[in-house]
Amino acid sequence: MSRIKVSKTTLPNETKKSKEWPVVVYFWSFGLTILSYAFARAALDGQPHPYHWGAALIGGIVGIPLGWLWYRWRGDLF
Repeated sequence: MSRIKVSKTTLPNETKKSKEWPVVVYFWSFGLTILSYAFARAALDGQPHPYHWGAALIGGIVGIPLGWLWYRWRGDLF
């Protein structure tokens, strides 16, 4: 007889983890996108329009780690 110990196996449904991002990450990202676009629209009024889009893009990218920090600190919104 073999003396190999068999560890408990889990069902395939139990091993699947959610691949979705928390809602708070989306809220931070979209919120900072809109806020940074509005701020850039007011501050860079005489500049070309792609600067406003760039500011919105940067705001959305910055919102992702801030949303994850909020999620780790305070949890999800719903």
